[in-house]
Amino acid sequence: MSTLKFNISCFTWLLITVISVFSVSTPAEESVYRYHSKDGVLSFSDIEPIDTYYETVKFGCYACGVYSEIDWLETKLYPDSYRKEIEGMADYYQVDANLVRAIIHAESHFRKDVISKQGAQGLMQLMPATARELGVVNPFDPQQNIRGGVKHLAKLMKKYYGNIRLVAAAYNAGEGSVRKYQGIPPFPETQVYIERVEILHKRYSKII
Repeated sequence: MSTLKFNISCFTWLLITVISVFSVSTPAEESVYRYHSKDGVLSFSDIEPIDTYYETVKFGCYACGVYSEIDWLETKLYPDSYRKEIEGMADYYQVDANLVRAIIHAESHFRKDVISKQGAQGLMQLMPATARELGVVNPFDPQQNIRGGVKHLAKLMKKYYGNIRLVAAAYNAGEGSVRKYQGIPPFPETQVYIERVEILHKRYSKII
């Protein structure tokens, strides 16, 4: 019995240690995946597993990685993903549909069920309080999430007179940060996010 208790305690300690290491040492932009290896061992990785079921323990802003190795000028685009929802809401709120695509790509890589470590949810990574303010009941429903996100973008576009760099900065870091720094905040993650949104916006605009 004492051996069993010891083994369980060791496993629990090891599990907590692994999660703690990821929480402390993993850069903010990275994701951590939980899965079972082929021999059934519970495993954690910062590399997305292939050919096996996994759960995302922590999802990082896709385009916020300061040291990202993604070639944003060549990375695959998704012009047809949620096309009806994006173009319908963009037309309704008078926002460039390709800017919406760029934001979704930058925020979630078009994954509708992800939750960030800060609690942002769904395709356009809406925080729960923001989602409620925007009338979004289910943030994991693509149509509701896109409607809320585009509505928010429309407000930012009006507030910043169509300045996409400021819009992207506010979407990423918050309007308070833009106000505090009277422009783009000096956060490396926000600055690379803005650059990548601009690249994605231009690329989507060329093909649609």
